[in-house]
Amino acid sequence: MRIVELNESTKKNILNDLLKRSPNQYAEYEETVNKIVEDVRLNKDKAVFELTSKFDKWDVNASNVFATKEEIEEAYKEVDDKLISILKEAASNIEDFHKKQVKESWITTKPDGSILGQKITPIASVGCYAPGGKAAYPSSVLMNVIPAKVAGVEEIVLMTPALGGKVAPATLVAADIAGVDKVIKVGGAQAIAALAYGTESIPKVDKITGPGNIFVALAKKACFGSVGIDSIAGPSEILIIADKNANPKFVAADLLSQAEHDELASAILLTDSKELAKKVSEWTDRFTSELSRKDIITKSLDNYGYILVGSSMDELIETANEIASEHLEIQTDNAFEVMTKIKNAGAIFIGPYSSEPLGDYFAGPNHILPTNGTAKFFSPLNVDEFTKKTSIIAYSEAGLRDVYKKVEYFAEKEQLTAHANSVKIRFED
Repeated sequence: MRIVELNESTKKNILNDLLKRSPNQYAEYEETVNKIVEDVRLNKDKAVFELTSKFDKWDVNASNVFATKEEIEEAYKEVDDKLISILKEAASNIEDFHKKQVKESWITTKPDGSILGQKITPIASVGCYAPGGKAAYPSSVLMNVIPAKVAGVEEIVLMTPALGGKVAPATLVAADIAGVDKVIKVGGAQAIAALAYGTESIPKVDKITGPGNIFVALAKKACFGSVGIDSIAGPSEILIIADKNANPKFVAADLLSQAEHDELASAILLTDSKELAKKVSEWTDRFTSELSRKDIITKSLDNYGYILVGSSMDELIETANEIASEHLEIQTDNAFEVMTKIKNAGAIFIGPYSSEPLGDYFAGPNHILPTNGTAKFFSPLNVDEFTKKTSIIAYSEAGLRDVYKKVEYFAEKEQLTAHANSVKIRFED
């Protein structure tokens, strides 16, 4: 793994390099995706079924597009008992964590009897997307669906590819454990468009969440506005801040845990120790040669893998905040102190025994995280994503009388005389 001296020039080049991975940079695919979205919007079931038959190689129609109870029962037979048990325990951890995020409606009153408040309402229907092309990710099913259930969403639909007409058994089991209402056997851009606009068979939803490939990401971008979207995710990424006392084997293994996702994944180490940098590079090479996805890992590291050696911990922290990584591990002395200086990260993993995969599968916090620097302004998927906040204003006559002249004056300064008149007439003789 390459070792690079950290300075303003290398930092700028690396940041520009990482931004090339953003879905906003894939204009070559946008025309294709936009055509799919428009086809589904206009032709509904016909377009969805034709596209699914073409890409997933099975004869899909209105009678078989939904997973049946029998298919779910069969999936339980195909998934080993140990994985089922772990899925249930992980689901419990995820539910417990997200219950702590629940917000309540609130009301305040003033001495004059005026009332202000905020009403929290669950979104009525949500479509969760689970990838299922190159691999199945039952963990993403749990992470998508459980926060929606905790929030109180009434109707939760899962969309996932069914290659050859069969959904990955672990995906169906996870969907059942999480409490999905319907599983629809459609993936890709056509699945996002179907959820956004609705078809004769597939219900329109109010919001779509979940990760997917570049076609899914661009379809979410294209449908935004017609439907709520959680985020437009890019490829996976990990950044590790480590000092001379970090275990190089741990650091190398954790870098590779993200590099194996795909060729566009990014794995970066920030360290102030040249000795650690050298050891981590050696261990990444050794581990890579032994791992099943070594070809993907090699391309990922060649394209977007860096060991950056800086001169101070403050420089490393500043760089980490500029990169704003999806996953950030801190393997240093005084790791909690370093954590307090981190402003931008999707999830922070503190200490040598908080390996990133713990967050992917089991700990409880959501693993659907902001990517490509969007951790500067986006949060992990959470219960708030599945609720709406409505303001409540109930002024008394006395309350408005005290302030109406100020409101009237404010409105007139904006040259909105009808606004001004609306409050003024209430106190005319």
